[in-house]
Amino acid sequence: MFEAEKQQVEEKILQILRDKGIQDVKLTWGWIPFNGAWGIAAPFFPVAAQEARQGKNVQVPIRAQELAEEVARTLGTPAGFERVEAIKGYLNLYFSSREYAQRVIDQVLKEGSAFGKGTRLNQQVMVEFSQPNTHKAFHVGHLRSAILGDSISRILEFAGYDVIRANYPGDIGLHVIKWLWNYMKFHAGEKPPADATTRWMGDLYAEANRRLEENPELESEVRALYARWDKRDPEIVQLWEETREWSLQGFREMYKILDIHFDIYYFNSMVEHPGKEVVEELIQKGIARDERPEGPVIVKLDELLGLNEEKYRVLVILRSDNTALYATEDLALAKRKFSDYPNLHRSYYVVDVRQSLHFQQVFKTLELAGYEWATRCQHIPYELVNLPGNVVMASREGTVVLLEDLIREATSRALQVVEEKNPELTPEQKQQVAQAVGIGAIKYPMLARENTKIVTFDWQTALDFNGQAAPYIQYAHVRASSILRKGGGIPTEAAINYAMMPSELQLIDLISRFPKEVQRAASELKPLHIANAAYELAKTFSDFYNECPVLTAEEPIRNGRLRLVAATRQAIANALGLLGIHAPEVM
Repeated sequence: MFEAEKQQVEEKILQILRDKGIQDVKLTWGWIPFNGAWGIAAPFFPVAAQEARQGKNVQVPIRAQELAEEVARTLGTPAGFERVEAIKGYLNLYFSSREYAQRVIDQVLKEGSAFGKGTRLNQQVMVEFSQPNTHKAFHVGHLRSAILGDSISRILEFAGYDVIRANYPGDIGLHVIKWLWNYMKFHAGEKPPADATTRWMGDLYAEANRRLEENPELESEVRALYARWDKRDPEIVQLWEETREWSLQGFREMYKILDIHFDIYYFNSMVEHPGKEVVEELIQKGIARDERPEGPVIVKLDELLGLNEEKYRVLVILRSDNTALYATEDLALAKRKFSDYPNLHRSYYVVDVRQSLHFQQVFKTLELAGYEWATRCQHIPYELVNLPGNVVMASREGTVVLLEDLIREATSRALQVVEEKNPELTPEQKQQVAQAVGIGAIKYPMLARENTKIVTFDWQTALDFNGQAAPYIQYAHVRASSILRKGGGIPTEAAINYAMMPSELQLIDLISRFPKEVQRAASELKPLHIANAAYELAKTFSDFYNECPVLTAEEPIRNGRLRLVAATRQAIANALGLLGIHAPEVM
C-alpha cells in the first residue's frame, strides 16, 4: 500500500550509506507490531557486520545503532511518514496514521469483492475432496472433507492459483454389489423418492446388510453377482449405471445447498483396471514383490529405501485373488490426474487423518517408480466430527446422521432466532436467511479449528450470536449494512482529517492485514486463519460500534466513519466468502 514510499526511502538510505563509503547493502524490511500506529523497520546489524568483515574495528550492536541514528538524522521525515527513530540497531519509520487509514479504506471500497485477492500466479493446482460412496446415504461423516476442501479451494483461487476442484466418489466395490443384490431381489423396478434420494439409497444399503447378517447363506448370491460384474454383464452394468446416477443426483442436490461445486469427477471404477496395469509395471521394475497366489503383491518400502527404522512399512497393492485395493486405484488415479493436467503444479488430497500412512506409501511408491510429479502430491489430513450425544455412525447399520437432516435442524433452529430478531421479514425472506445462518453455523466450526483437531459440534456454540460462531460474524455484516442504509449509502469520498479513536485504528489495522491472511491461509492450507480473521473483524467492529457514533457524528467524522463501516462490511463479506458462508443483508 505504501510500496512507492518505501522504495523511495530505501533508495535515500542506500545513498546515505554510499556517501559514507558503504556499498552493496541490501535492506530487509519488516512490519512493526501494531500499537496504535503502523510502521516498518530495517535492522542495521547486517551493515555493521559487513563493515566488520571488511576489517573495520567495530562492535556490531553498537555500530548498528550508530548507523541507524546517522541515517535517521540525515533522512529527516520523508513524505508519507510521520515519525522516524533509531532504536537498538533498527531504523523505524511510522506511516502517517491518517493517510494510512485513508488508503486502506479507499483501496477496499475500490476493489470491493476483489479486496485481498492475490496476483494470478499461473500455477494450476488440484484439490480432491468429499469422496462419498455411491449407493449409500450422504451423511455427516462426509461433511468436513466437503467443507474443508471447498474452503481451501476458494482460498487458493483467491490467492492467485488456478484451482481444479475434483471429487472421487467410490462407485464400485462390495458395498455397491450388496446394494444391487438387495435391489434386484427385493426392490426391482422401484425408483427413489424425488425428495429423499440419498436417504432411500442409504436405507436399502442398511437393509442389504441386515438381510445378509440374518441369512449368511445368501452371501453366495452376492458373490455370484460380483462375478457377473467382473465379467461386465450388460444387465448388471446398465443397472449399476442407472442406480449410480440416482446417488450422484442426490449428492449434487446436497452440494448445491452447501454452495459447493466440482470441475471434474473421477471414480474408482475408472482406475480399477489401470491400477492393475500400474501394479504390473511396479513388478517389472522390481519395486513390487509378487507373492500370488499364496499372498498379495506388496511393496517393501523401508527395505527399498534402505531404512533401518520402520517408517513406510509395507504397502499391499493387489490382493492374492487379483482384486483391487484402495492403493491399486490410488496409484492409477495419481497418474490419471497428471496425465489429464500435464501442467499441474500441485495435487492435494483432502482425506481424513487415518489415511496419512496410506498416502505416504502411495506417493513414495510412485516416486520410486520414477514419476517426478510424485513429490507434488500432498495429503491434507483432517480429523473427524463428534456430534451431540456421541452418535456412532455406521452406514452398514443405518445409524448415520444424514446431512439433509442436519441442515434441516440447523435451519429450523436459526429460523426461531430470525423470527425473534426480525419478525417483519416475509416468510420467504425468513427461510432464506435461516438457511444461510444454519449452513454457516454448520460450516464455521469445521473451519475454525486446526484441520487435524477433532471438532466437537454442538448447537449452542454453533448458533451463538455473541461468540466465535458464524451467526455472530454474519450479524456484524448485517449491522454494517443497516448503518449504511440508515446513513444514505456509502459516501463517494471523505478525508480522514480527524483524530481517530483506538477502535477505529484497530479496525483499520485488521482490514489492512486481510490480504496477508489470505496468502498465509493459502500457504499453510488452513482456513482457520480466515475464520479467525473474520471473527476478529466482527468483534472489533462491535467495539467500534459501541465506542464511535456514526450516524450522529458531525462532519467530516460521519462520512469518514460511514466509509470505514462500508470497508469493514466488505472485508467481512470477503472473509465469509472464502469460508463458503453467505453474508446476509438482514437477519
